[in-house]
Amino acid sequence: MSQSAPPPAQPSAQQPAEQQPQAQPQPVDATSSSAPQSSAPQSAAPQSADAAPYAPQPGAVPPPPAPGVPYGAAPAPAPVRNNLGLGLVAAFVAAVVAGGVYGAIIGLTKHEIGWAAVGVGFLVGLAAGRLGGRDPVLPVASAVLSLGSVYIGQLVGVGIIGAKETPLSFSELFFQHFDVLQEAWKADADPLTFVFFAIAAYVAFTGAKKAAH
Repeated sequence: MSQSAPPPAQPSAQQPAEQQPQAQPQPVDATSSSAPQSSAPQSAAPQSADAAPYAPQPGAVPPPPAPGVPYGAAPAPAPVRNNLGLGLVAAFVAAVVAGGVYGAIIGLTKHEIGWAAVGVGFLVGLAAGRLGGRDPVLPVASAVLSLGSVYIGQLVGVGIIGAKETPLSFSELFFQHFDVLQEAWKADADPLTFVFFAIAAYVAFTGAKKAAH
């Protein structure tokens, strides 16, 4: 009998599959970044430091100004006062009143007092400058009116003294015998009398300029 050849052996299912070669670790470059790169899209470039963080919206109300900081344009300066007529009237009234007071002081003390003449010029210049403004005519007018005020005041003083020494009253001497008062004033005038005139005129001139500012 002929023998049949045995069938070829089948591979056993228990044999392990062919082993795959494992990947070897690669050296890490020191210059490369260890953090993984993000795949997210890059954001827009940051705003400049000078750029405003928020753009103003149309129709938005601006914020109120800080305390002490003017808002908007500065107001126009107030117009300069310049009323020649009112200044002249005020200076004339002041000259009449100051002259009467000055004469009363002379009549009571029987002396011409320097500070009283200064007061006459000061009142006349103050009234003219405060009410008339910076008109260049007012200082000159104030000086002239102060001279008249001092002169009338000295005549008033002479009249008060004469009324005490004569039977005539002050009103009779001043209004009916004014020439007599003038002659008495000329007889008593001395250099100091004219110094008082100059003082009153100077104070009135400078006072009108200062009072107008």
